[in-house]
Amino acid sequence: MLVPDPPAGAPRGLVRIFALVIATGAGAGYSPFASGTAGSAVGLLLFWPLASLSLPLYGVTVVGTVCIGIWAAEQMCRLWKTQDDGRIVIDEIAGQLITLAPLLFWGRAHSIGWVVTGFVLFRCLDVWKPGPVRWLDQNVHGGMGVVLDDVLAGVFGAVVMAVLVCVLT
Repeated sequence: MLVPDPPAGAPRGLVRIFALVIATGAGAGYSPFASGTAGSAVGLLLFWPLASLSLPLYGVTVVGTVCIGIWAAEQMCRLWKTQDDGRIVIDEIAGQLITLAPLLFWGRAHSIGWVVTGFVLFRCLDVWKPGPVRWLDQNVHGGMGVVLDDVLAGVFGAVVMAVLVCVLT
């Protein structure tokens, strides 16, 4: 059986495999239901080991995740000929890491209650897509559009988390 060539501009070989693993959150995007929630769960699981990094290194790691996520999402958009395929969850991973970042400042990174609060908050913002998040989702295309709306939802989530931690602790 012959396998068709990928569309022009789509990744090939090892680049395609690498982009696929990154974009799908090591396969979490293939969850038969709620793939975005599965991607956020991967972000949650990554948060705990990343929380041991210094704040600057955590920030660089998140920025790197966003950048490589944009690239990987773009590759998969080209391959799958879609704008925002549900299998792409690197955006949820990045957004979740951003939402949870304030917990590092206040020493709450290992508090299950706060981490779960951040998880639920990000999922709500990702689904709701308030104002500018919805605008990015609808008006920016390709890998940049896939990732940036979740990054902004993550920033909104981080602001809410910071306020909640300050007020409630």
